[in-house]
Amino acid sequence: MADFQGKVAFITGAAHGQGRAVALALASEGASIVAFDLAKPMAYPGYALGSENELESLKREVEAMNTTCLTAQGDVRRDEDIKQAVDEAVAQFGRIDILFNNAGICAYGLAHELPEEEWDAMIDINLKGAWLVARRVIPVMMQQKSGVIINNSSIAGLRGMNRLSHYAASKWGLVGLTKSWAIELAPHNIRVNSIHPTGVNTPMNDGLAELEGTTTQEIAERSAGNLLPVPWVETEDVSAMVLYLASDKARYVTGSQFVVDAGLLTR
Repeated sequence: MADFQGKVAFITGAAHGQGRAVALALASEGASIVAFDLAKPMAYPGYALGSENELESLKREVEAMNTTCLTAQGDVRRDEDIKQAVDEAVAQFGRIDILFNNAGICAYGLAHELPEEEWDAMIDINLKGAWLVARRVIPVMMQQKSGVIINNSSIAGLRGMNRLSHYAASKWGLVGLTKSWAIELAPHNIRVNSIHPTGVNTPMNDGLAELEGTTTQEIAERSAGNLLPVPWVETEDVSAMVLYLASDKARYVTGSQFVVDAGLLTR
């Protein structure tokens, strides 16, 4: 794997789950980390999200690897929060080499029963938030004439999902952003790809199970149906894919979708 010494990674939804795993993996390869997270509860979807304690413990873990971690508590729906974090990152590091658009939520609901505010929250966090963050990071990458953007979509960005139409719409939207940004940014030596995990073993599974009154295993099987005999993949499987796409080993890879799906989409 490429050495990320001297590189700076801006990661949204960094406090726990996939974002945290990617932050730690990149830090272990020498990257400095900008860890952006809301780090407080939200009324919707209602399960536990990343916390201030997790954000601070991430900072300690990253710094124990002899690299730097700048934490930023903010909402991907608020441009002021994003601009402040990007400005602080540039002031401290002078650059941003990798953007992992990871912040997201998931919750069930039939299309005709969804309150408008739940639809808006899903689209605003999962899709508009990715655009708002990239809108501030892209000029930094253009100035330095290099960069990698990785959008964390889902298998739901490549297929339909029962009781998850708002979630699927947000994740399909990320594919459109990925392909369009790849075209726009190629002249600036900026690559853009999306990843598409099946269910991942994260606190989100626990939260969905609590909301549905069922088990994490049932949640994983309901949303997935993997070909390989596993209910989910691990966060390390996601971080391994991100490290490859962010590295020079993928220097000519852009505008593409990469599945980490245990064979689900082959069914």
